[in-house]
Amino acid sequence: MKRFLPPTIVAIVLLGLWQWWVTAFEIPVFLVPSPVRIAQTLVADWALLSGALMVTLKVTFLSLVCSVVLGVAVAFALVQSRWIETAFFPYAVLLQVTPIVAIAPLIIIWVQSPTLSLVICATIVAIFPIIANTTLGLRSVNPGLVSLFRMNGASRWQTLIRLRVPSALPYFFGGLRIASGLSLIGAVVAEFVAGTGGTGTGLAYQILQAGYQLNIPRMFAALALIAATGVLLFVLMGWLSHRALGGWHESARATDSAF
Repeated sequence: MKRFLPPTIVAIVLLGLWQWWVTAFEIPVFLVPSPVRIAQTLVADWALLSGALMVTLKVTFLSLVCSVVLGVAVAFALVQSRWIETAFFPYAVLLQVTPIVAIAPLIIIWVQSPTLSLVICATIVAIFPIIANTTLGLRSVNPGLVSLFRMNGASRWQTLIRLRVPSALPYFFGGLRIASGLSLIGAVVAEFVAGTGGTGTGLAYQILQAGYQLNIPRMFAALALIAATGVLLFVLMGWLSHRALGGWHESARATDSAF
């Protein structure tokens, strides 16, 4: 209750003020719909919006899996030597700072499959936190423990698996929380850029269509679904982090932990 009651109260107050403002000042629904109208639209258009949500979630989870697999592999390669990290890490930074809206049209043209092109775009957005955090975690090892492993004749592989990987897990899960939200953002942005229509379209296309049709309540309902999905993804990644680290790491064993 201490964790969830304060934000719940704030949400209720904000929604109440929103409803009062729209009703008291008679704001047209095509400008700002009320929370009640958004909820009614969400229920009425649930069949359409839930199908679009499944498409967006498919791209989000596929891109998250790809970013985790590729990001961890790149991080393991970077920590093999300082020369490799110095030579290749700037390109990971370059990939991160390049606007996805600038390169997404090229990816969509080069890749014939619409779903695969969306996954690639979202993976580009989400992969950098995995690379950066995992690399930092693999580097952040107690020098005394490294010396202890060497004194006991541990091989490089044993040091990696038994020392560096456990030390990197808190950093990895921190990057995973960020990457989960970025995967959703990347999926939505890629859908906006693609602008493909049809039955197998995501929430971004529904937002575009609602804007063209001036169906503002449906636009807000789709936005609410995206926001709720992002929050649930963050909570899920926090739960996974707690399950993985709760038995031994201080960051997850704290009594005031959010998860």
